[in-house]
Amino acid sequence: MNNYNIHYLNNDRDAAIQATIDHKTKPPGALGELEVLARQLARIQQSSRLNISRPVMLVFAADHGIAAHGVSIAPQAVTRQMVMNFVAGGAAINVFCAQNGWQMEVVDAGILEPVDCEQVTQCRLGAGTHAFHLAPAMTQRQVEEGFDYARALVEKHHQLGSNVIAFGEMGIGNTSAAAAIMSAMMDLDVAVCVGRGTGVDDQTLTLKRSLIARAVERHKPVMTGPREILACVGGFEIVQITGAILAAAEKRMLVVIDGFIASAAAMLAVSINAACREYMVFAHESSEQGHQLMLRLLDARPLLRLGLRLGEGTGAALALPLIQAAANFYNDMASFDAAQVTDVSTQD
Repeated sequence: MNNYNIHYLNNDRDAAIQATIDHKTKPPGALGELEVLARQLARIQQSSRLNISRPVMLVFAADHGIAAHGVSIAPQAVTRQMVMNFVAGGAAINVFCAQNGWQMEVVDAGILEPVDCEQVTQCRLGAGTHAFHLAPAMTQRQVEEGFDYARALVEKHHQLGSNVIAFGEMGIGNTSAAAAIMSAMMDLDVAVCVGRGTGVDDQTLTLKRSLIARAVERHKPVMTGPREILACVGGFEIVQITGAILAAAEKRMLVVIDGFIASAAAMLAVSINAACREYMVFAHESSEQGHQLMLRLLDARPLLRLGLRLGEGTGAALALPLIQAAANFYNDMASFDAAQVTDVSTQD
């Protein structure tokens, strides 16, 4: 079984970090969430000067057995077609990564038909999961193999100099898996957790809720922990995102969490090792039903509220300029003393 040596952030320098922020030429707290973000970065990096180095976006693609049972408006073939679109540079995530300076890697975690292409990293756990309302989505061995793949990917990028990492996903049916995970993790009624995903109609939404409820009820006796939940109702891409979050926190990297799918993985990762939560930044609040409840459970304040529900890591990609802004003001904004400006906060 994969274990992770993740350290809670040391608070010994908190007073000095806060003093650095408060002595910038601004009223205390005037930069709002950027100050919270700078404080988190400073605690992670344990340095007087912050550095955003080679941010990397890993986009995991996988297929889901439940997709063959009518829970999405899109056919399963779209998963592979979108992987080819990623390779061609034509997806939203390609555009946003190029715009904001992310290194992007596409990972086949288990789509139905492999892509024979050097631009796609092969970390396949199978040709899609089983339909989880009929059988467990995967085996425990596949869960651990997925964690192994994820750890190797994170280690590679850490060695290349990355200290900020984010995770995107592509997989028709993966909102069903995320909703099932949410229901199992939070002990919530499926109806609260299941949204329209790609935009299904009322009839399809009713079917989607019914199949997920059947799955949660079927596997409830054995879903005793996060690994068991992954095996019963997870997806190959969700497994690898979960493992990558844990491996990145172990390397003291800043982990940027995207939307509904990535937040499901984040809940699982925190359940496996609670210390990883301190390395997470939540990029945005998805318009997918249930994401707000996930964020509340994780005590997360998202940086953006744009009504996004695309996935792919798009919200995380768009958050990078804010992360860079937090580091830059901490590093380069003048102090009151250096600028010879009166610090009104210290006046009687």
